[in-house]
Amino acid sequence: MEIKLVDPRALVENPDKARRSKSNPQADALLLATIKAVGIVQPPVVAPQAEGGNGFVIQAGHRRVKQAISAGLEEIAVIVGEAAEDGGAMRSLVETLAHEGLNPVDQWRAIERLVAIGWTEEAIAVALALSVRQIRKLRLLANVLPAILDHMARGDMPNESQLRTIAAASLDEQREVWKAHKPGKGDPQVSWWSVANGLSKTRMYARDASFDDELAQAYGISWVEDLFAPADEDSRYTTDVEAYLGAQQEWMTRNLPKKGVITEANSWGQPELPKKAERVYGKPKKSDYTALYLDRDGKVQSVHFRMPETKPAKGNGSSGEDAVVMPKTRPDVTRKGIEMIGDLRTDALHEALGRAPIEDDTLMALLVLAFAGQNVRVDSANGGGDDYYYGNQRIARHAAALFDAEGKLSFDMETLRVAVRSMLIEVLSCQENRTNSGIVARAAGEAVGADGFLPNMGTEDFLSCLSRTALEASCEGTAVLPRARVKDTRAALVEAFNEQTFVHPSAFFAPDRDALAAWLASNTVTEEDEEPDGTGAKPVDPDHDDSEGFREAAE
Repeated sequence: MEIKLVDPRALVENPDKARRSKSNPQADALLLATIKAVGIVQPPVVAPQAEGGNGFVIQAGHRRVKQAISAGLEEIAVIVGEAAEDGGAMRSLVETLAHEGLNPVDQWRAIERLVAIGWTEEAIAVALALSVRQIRKLRLLANVLPAILDHMARGDMPNESQLRTIAAASLDEQREVWKAHKPGKGDPQVSWWSVANGLSKTRMYARDASFDDELAQAYGISWVEDLFAPADEDSRYTTDVEAYLGAQQEWMTRNLPKKGVITEANSWGQPELPKKAERVYGKPKKSDYTALYLDRDGKVQSVHFRMPETKPAKGNGSSGEDAVVMPKTRPDVTRKGIEMIGDLRTDALHEALGRAPIEDDTLMALLVLAFAGQNVRVDSANGGGDDYYYGNQRIARHAAALFDAEGKLSFDMETLRVAVRSMLIEVLSCQENRTNSGIVARAAGEAVGADGFLPNMGTEDFLSCLSRTALEASCEGTAVLPRARVKDTRAALVEAFNEQTFVHPSAFFAPDRDALAAWLASNTVTEEDEEPDGTGAKPVDPDHDDSEGFREAAE
């Protein structure tokens, strides 16, 4: 290593530096004042440029170099050394942390970068004087959705509880919740409670489980370690609540005492005991019973109770000691029965929609309800920009306006018109991204006269998108003549269109006839058409045309 005097303006910034976010303004002001007063106490570390360059790349000390330039220093002392094998990533991280604490997001990213270039978690922990558990926790946070990390880097951070919930969710889950709750221009603050609430899942902890690893494996339970929990406790958990409770139930069955029964907890969390049973709070007798149940946290709990003595019936030698009748625990309808009801309801609903007489206003209301269903997804850019939503999350509010206080479908025509218009606004889109409704939106726009609502397109922004030929064609009907230079023609058109509205012919809603004909041909159902196998749709029966039934119902 050697010390050289160099012009700070000639130093090249390292693209792989640890700090990516803006540093603290107060810390920068203090550093600038120090440099002006006594100069740079600790010289920055630089390395010769690779691949033929003759300059120096900053390895550590980006803030010192920046403030030296702000202070107007012509030369500063630097330490010149060879670049480390990892490109100086660890040196940059350590020195940055020593001078000013990194933004948490930058620290997570820096650790991920070190792992990517070959550093082990143990080595990083030793170098940074942190525990391996803390390194793993930071690595878990690095898996937060990049869009959320970018917002956190601006200084808007959730609390630790909210952060652990977000980090534990999958990227797909984070992406969907972030679409609904990311900040807008008017309100840049994120409601982290809403984000965490949308991602929270019930956790069942291994420390509360009575079953062993064999039963856990049999029920397909995979434990996940909560790296945010205290290090001295078993923080393993699962979100598969059904499998966890099933394993607990089987453990209770296998380990039921001789005079034991299995019961359930009531809405207050207390065990449901047989009628006339007397709960024993002290030391139980040999003749007492034991009831096992699961509390609200899924833990196995036990209570003791005794039954009143019963006199044996005449001619029967039984004492009635074991005649314990537990409360009914099986539901009135099993899961299979619920599924059967769902199939039968669907068939009946479809038959009623096809055959029952329905008024026009009710049909319009039912269409709004259909779009609010949880099985419907609509990619809509109604929020502007790249904001996409699941249709039922937004359209549901329009459908809710059609119900009265008693939960019955009740509305006036004005309310219905507003709901239908709002639903159409949510669904139909002509944007050139995944929200594009396609040719149907163009046809809808033509039907409602949307051409008359198109704004003036005679602006610099839009006219700059036109070719010379298209731009000169736009001069027709105006006093503007094509100029030798395109930009002069465009400037003249912008000035001319200040007094009148210009809409380019390609912007009108009327769909291309050939494209519309192709769409109609591919979507018109004929008697010979059949749905492809595996779609779940039934082939059209020529002897049973549903359209006739619809017409009869309408009449």
